[in-house]
Amino acid sequence: MSDPDGYYAVIFTSQRANADPSYEEMAVRMAELARTQPGFLGMQSARGPDGAGITVSYWKTEAAIGAWKENAEHLLAQERGRKDWYSSYEVRIARVERAYGMRQP
Repeated sequence: MSDPDGYYAVIFTSQRANADPSYEEMAVRMAELARTQPGFLGMQSARGPDGAGITVSYWKTEAAIGAWKENAEHLLAQERGRKDWYSSYEVRIARVERAYGMRQP
């Protein structure tokens, strides 16, 4: 995911409050919905057995991030997260100036 003009990363770290099964359904739905948003570039996510998690989504512009934050269905998921699923969370937005890596064939 390299872009000579750079791009943005939204880093969402969270601590789950409980094991509500509706969380997984919503997480899958939000990933599906994010993929349809203009400016979406990709997403990576992981959660440990202690409930600590991180999701990094990548976006072409800050405006695309703002539109995603205000998406009606995403707003409902945010509210459920604050009310039912997370004991804490933090959002960081960073500009990616350069990215590189390697893959074994």
